[in-house]
Amino acid sequence: MTHHANVLDAIGNTSMVRLRKVVPPGCATVLAKLEWENPTGSLKDRMARAVIDRAEQDGRLKPGGTVVEYTGGSTGTSLALVCAARGHRIRIVTSDAFSHEKRDHMAALGAELILVPSEGGLTTRQLILDMIERARELSREPGTYWTDQLQNQDSIAGYHALGEEIWSQTGGRVDAFVHCVGTAASLRGVTSALKARHPGVRSVAVEPAESAVLGGGPPGPHKIEGVGIGYTPPLWQPGLADEIVPVATAEAKDMVRRIAREEALFAGTSSGANVIAAIRVGQRLGPDATVVTLMADSGLKYLSTDVYRR
Repeated sequence: MTHHANVLDAIGNTSMVRLRKVVPPGCATVLAKLEWENPTGSLKDRMARAVIDRAEQDGRLKPGGTVVEYTGGSTGTSLALVCAARGHRIRIVTSDAFSHEKRDHMAALGAELILVPSEGGLTTRQLILDMIERARELSREPGTYWTDQLQNQDSIAGYHALGEEIWSQTGGRVDAFVHCVGTAASLRGVTSALKARHPGVRSVAVEPAESAVLGGGPPGPHKIEGVGIGYTPPLWQPGLADEIVPVATAEAKDMVRRIAREEALFAGTSSGANVIAAIRVGQRLGPDATVVTLMADSGLKYLSTDVYRR
């Protein structure tokens, strides 16, 4: 019988499934990696472990130190998990724009929450900037390490293993990787790993149509949690993506409900956007191609929102 030495060793090596009922005829094979199998139900566990590991190793985070971060919830929950496992205090700047479940999960893992009010529960550029500034203030306190996810290069390394898993699980037959952009760390980490294996793999970024800034549009409010910060994230690289696909909030919500009913996969709103974009790419590439996307987090994080309330 095998077992993990601790919960952090349970991060990664998630399953991959083929979508069948929501994918139209003539489309490429669309494979979804079930990142909700990570301990907190989100792919962010990967980056949280990498960020804390590196900060501990180089002394930026001392034993028993305090971690500070601004987050919509998934990153904060993942950081709270790692801090609980490693014995660090954590203070999270978040907002009422994000689901109760995410806030409750962070608190359950020992995080101290500092709430920044939103404009009607919407994600806006100003909200993100206000959250960052509050985290900056907290980071000035002695013994504090600010993970600063939008700027932290360490987070990219956390997703290299995800790219390697995709390569292995597809047997090296992947034509495109499709994923929403928040900090851009996950797209960048996976893309670099896949393109190192085969430079011809297409990298496709997904963003809210209401705030399609990567595609040259204006920022705007939207309700796809965890992505679309309203400006180009600092970790974004020109040429990182071969294509940028905008998806509207309403489309993403409709698709994630379909995925639950028709594919029995229970995911969050950004996963719905991922699948819509993956299908669009897959229809162009045709039935002989393989497109991989992510179920970025669990639908259990959104039960208090309108995503699953019909």
